Amino acid sequence: QVQLVEAGGGLVQAGGSLRLSCAASGRTFSRYTMGWFRQAPGKEREFVAAISRTGGRTNYADSVKGRFTISRDNAKNTVYLQMNSLKPEDTAVYYCAAAFGEWIGNYQQAYASWGQGTQVPVSS
Repeated sequence: QVQLVEAGGGLVQAGGSLRLSCAASGRTFSRYTMGWFRQAPGKEREFVAAISRTGGRTNYADSVKGRFTISRDNAKNTVYLQMNSLKPEDTAVYYCAAAFGEWIGNYQQAYASWGQGTQVPVSS
């Protein structure tokens, strides 16, 4: 397992952009599928995006397709979430997570390591 720390959250207006990052500790970052999840106030945590160990496969929730991009830099032990054309309904606490394996996708139960979350309020 790895320790994860998110950064880059903050207030943004609708239509704006934000880039989140998640830094991982340890030397085995490249062995993990990485994912981004979010939890809006009063709602359950939901899947946002995932990326395979070497970045060859990605998956996105329908609600963010075409607007969000997940990427990773294994040399820097970091995964990113570029968020464009933000909407008020994107408002949530965003979490990065790690699952040991080549490709885990959106299966939340497989993600054993979680960051502390970073708040992204989107104003209208």
